[in-house]
Amino acid sequence: MDFELSEEQTAIRSLCRDFAKEVVAPAAEELDREHRFPYQIVRQMGEMGLFGLPFSEAVGGAGGDFLSYCIAIEEIARADAGVGITLEAAVSLGAAPIHDFGTEEQKEQLLPDLLAGRKLWAFGLTEPGAGSDAGATTTKAELTSGEWVVNGSKQFITNSGTDITAGVTITAVTARSNGAGRGEISAILVPQETPGFKVLEPYRKLGWHSSDTHPLAFDDCHVPEANLLGKRGGGYRQFLHTLTGGRIAIAALSVGVAQACLDASLDYARERSAFGRPISQFQAIQFKLADMATEVELSRLITYKAAVSYEKGAQNGDIAKLAAMAKLFASETSKRAADQAVQIHGGYGFIEDYPVARYYRDVKINEIGEGTSEVQRMLIARELGC
Repeated sequence: MDFELSEEQTAIRSLCRDFAKEVVAPAAEELDREHRFPYQIVRQMGEMGLFGLPFSEAVGGAGGDFLSYCIAIEEIARADAGVGITLEAAVSLGAAPIHDFGTEEQKEQLLPDLLAGRKLWAFGLTEPGAGSDAGATTTKAELTSGEWVVNGSKQFITNSGTDITAGVTITAVTARSNGAGRGEISAILVPQETPGFKVLEPYRKLGWHSSDTHPLAFDDCHVPEANLLGKRGGGYRQFLHTLTGGRIAIAALSVGVAQACLDASLDYARERSAFGRPISQFQAIQFKLADMATEVELSRLITYKAAVSYEKGAQNGDIAKLAAMAKLFASETSKRAADQAVQIHGGYGFIEDYPVARYYRDVKINEIGEGTSEVQRMLIARELGC
């Protein structure tokens, strides 16, 4: 068992860490305050090969492994979770399903721009009545004269309304149930310019202000039959696979934010004095920092283990359990770290001039997006045989 990163992984970490410090972090406060999408940073990440990092060179990727990709997200999110989720959603939810399930024609048409970061692709799963219960999808797609006619809506869709968004993969009911179970669910590619497809006004979010999130509406939206992604009726299995990888990536994002909370807290505790000495010398603060450091390290370890297992193609049950564990523990660690970081900063932690206030707003969604903590516990219990 080797816990050391390879030379390539170490180089990627250094590259992304430097980029995060020199480019992302200086822009983070302004992007957050102005709720502005980071087009310039996205372009630079594309030039660095980050959007194609876990994909083979044969399809235009950078030829890295899944752990390298998670390390990149961790380092970017350490500077700005909004930029981190932009990268994560573009890769794990946008490009990965096309890479994993698309036809050669679909891959040739879409992947070059997506893996270069020139275009973004969204993933439309969640609906007003189908979030944790994703099988309750009500968006419908009927095959008529060689076209899918899509009607329905999606919500909380990341990267869905930017100037460089090229489209969205949606889940839709393509046949009604015969009375035994749910309807047939398939995945369909919907290009951005398709008539009847409308991107609605962006959400006013608690955090992730530099990321792009919209509800989507489909009103007699016609797309070619060839836009089916994977096999008809395979949509449910496909999005479960997609979410497994996505959950590990969200765990990596959570580790990055938790590490940022620890970094800021250590710096502040050494500089801030009370009763004649730095507050880092008080046991009450030391214990908070010790707990934060321990949980961050544990989160990183299980996230890296899940990433390596995913890359190796572990048994479905094993990787689903590991992914759920990593996402659950890392996301809840990031919330606890942000809470303690604000507490250590005292009144200053409640002021937006200090980044821990942004971290505090950003971390809550980690426990919700791509499967709530409750869903992760359900998955873990199921894999334990409960």
